[in-house]
Amino acid sequence: METGNDLIDSEHRTLFAAINDLLDACAQGMGRNQVASTVQFLADYVEKHFSDEEGLQRQYDYPHIKPHREFHINYKGKIRALAAELAHSDATIQKLGEINQLTSILIRHIQVEDKRLANYIKTQEEN
Repeated sequence: METGNDLIDSEHRTLFAAINDLLDACAQGMGRNQVASTVQFLADYVEKHFSDEEGLQRQYDYPHIKPHREFHINYKGKIRALAAELAHSDATIQKLGEINQLTSILIRHIQVEDKRLANYIKTQEEN
């Protein structure tokens, strides 16, 4: 999952540490207690992370900034909505499935789009 960009990679590690902590809590039967707070943390941290990525995109005049930003806007809306729902209701299997789905979407985004961004930045720095 490493992109080769120190900032992006360190923030990805923080995101996945929170997700892994939630999965560990679920495996120990304590996941319901952590779901809402973990999803709220993820929503907040995604906001910071996406803002940092978009700053890099502007700094390096990234040619794919528009679709990348559109993904960010859409994803932030989905995770914020889920966090709001979990703040007022119990964590259900369905909600855990939604978290899993959002995590899978984020992983795919990192594997394709964030790696493309990091490679572009590296190319620009080498020139």
